[in-house]
Amino acid sequence: MTTADEPGVSIGDVSHSTFAIGSHAHAESHHHTAPKDPAERELLDAVRELRADLARLRSTEGTRELDEALADTENEITRTGTAGESGRQRLRELLTDAQSVLTLLASAGTVAGLLGM
Repeated sequence: MTTADEPGVSIGDVSHSTFAIGSHAHAESHHHTAPKDPAERELLDAVRELRADLARLRSTEGTRELDEALADTENEITRTGTAGESGRQRLRELLTDAQSVLTLLASAGTVAGLLGM
């Protein structure tokens, strides 16, 4: 029950919103855009698979750089729904440079194919 001394609270539309209630409340927001284009969804899945495979290899400067570019691409696709051309080009270059290591990974071939290599 409310009394006349208690303030009224009204919460309207809360879609895409983050809020917390209480003196020790904590609100955290994560907004992601699922790619609508099937090709972008396929690229996102392939990027994630290659990142998982890279984690199984001994880390080198090249694999770390490739993983960073893959993480950037994954982020971009989940934020915007698509991977930009500059990120795609960076991945193409890194995949070409890392060809000797990546021939061991079927996931690298999938990403390369989706990038038009």
